Amino acid sequence: MLQTLAAAFRYPDLRKRILFVFAMFALYIAGLHIPIPGVNRAALERLFAHGGLFSLIDIFSGGAMRKFTIFAMGIYPYITASIIMQLLTMAIPSLEELAKEGGEEGRKKIGQYTRYLTVFVSLMQATGMCVGLGRAKDILHFTTFDYFRTVIVLTAATCFLLWLGELITEKGIGNGVSLIILCNILVRLPYDVSKTVELLKAGAISIINVLLLIGLFLGVIAAVVAMQNAQRKIPVQYARKVVGIRAYAGAQTFLPIRLNNAGVIPIIFAAAIIYFPSTILSFFGGGTNPNSWVNKILYYFHPGVNVVASIIYAILVMAFTYFYTAVVFNPTDIADNLKKAGGFIPGVRPGQPTKEYIDRVLTRVTFVGALFLAAVALLQYYYAPITGVPQQTFTIVGGTSILILVGVVVETIQQLEAQIAMRRYEGFIK
Repeated sequence: MLQTLAAAFRYPDLRKRILFVFAMFALYIAGLHIPIPGVNRAALERLFAHGGLFSLIDIFSGGAMRKFTIFAMGIYPYITASIIMQLLTMAIPSLEELAKEGGEEGRKKIGQYTRYLTVFVSLMQATGMCVGLGRAKDILHFTTFDYFRTVIVLTAATCFLLWLGELITEKGIGNGVSLIILCNILVRLPYDVSKTVELLKAGAISIINVLLLIGLFLGVIAAVVAMQNAQRKIPVQYARKVVGIRAYAGAQTFLPIRLNNAGVIPIIFAAAIIYFPSTILSFFGGGTNPNSWVNKILYYFHPGVNVVASIIYAILVMAFTYFYTAVVFNPTDIADNLKKAGGFIPGVRPGQPTKEYIDRVLTRVTFVGALFLAAVALLQYYYAPITGVPQQTFTIVGGTSILILVGVVVETIQQLEAQIAMRRYEGFIK
């Protein structure tokens, strides 16, 4: 990775693109520190101590949700809108036709619909966030106008981040929205490191605990990289063709099926569902009294605290992995496309048998990926007994953070390598 970055800086146009990305990061980080007035941040910090759905949103906002700055919602509404559009594309025939046959114009149209939906989701989420925090004890000191103003500001900030992401995609390197989410995670890293150092200085943990934490962190990164690149290759044979007076020999290739086709989406879905009841209940208080009725109920909705909640969370992650894989990978379409192109899987008849064979392989491969995602999702709740470092001290070890971090970095480096290879090829031709 470092060699790729060093090679990219030798090309003036690539260097300009990379520096543009860092400049946009600096602009975004500046916005993370612009607070919204009228918020009791000490009370808000106590609310976040319970975890919940707001903690999930905080991952995509770089800690801005915990401080309740203008970027408190981050890019999360766009992620929600994108998922909804993908599901609608499957459910509505006209959208499905637009996505498959509309070409570049169709993709632009769906992108436009996604942006409109992002504005709507942002308004709804900002309203729900303000109303929810307003119901919590002594967090917001807002008038009616303050509520209206805050909803508009939060929505406008999300739209600004979406525009910033598209600007990075156009003038920088990689996917702009993904890079903004990556920046959110990396912004939290100094905060987590400082908390770990404070515990080390106070004698709450030892250097052995820190080394175990670092070793686990690097080990999880290596495992995620391996799983991101792991794939099952199904051999595909193309029939011999005769075009005019020329005969072309049949080509041999393979159909790659990734072990993790769903990415980080199943963990987001599962966390949103498992945390939703506890988030609603946390608005009714409970404080530090473990015997309050709220805290007794909350106990059953926290993975890592309650074994039943952990098992339910893992099952939800695996179920959503299968569901989202079915959304993004359609064996019927693949079998039809192979048949139209004159391709076939050796030993398998074209058409329905090919579809059934791909579906069977996909089911088995997805099971391995689903187990891995469930393990990574639970790791953020169980790394404390392994390393001796208290939970929520170093949140980047597992869950959505590590998957996004590795996925975005690998994808960006691959794009950078492709850009470098293209420029080297141009130089060779000249």
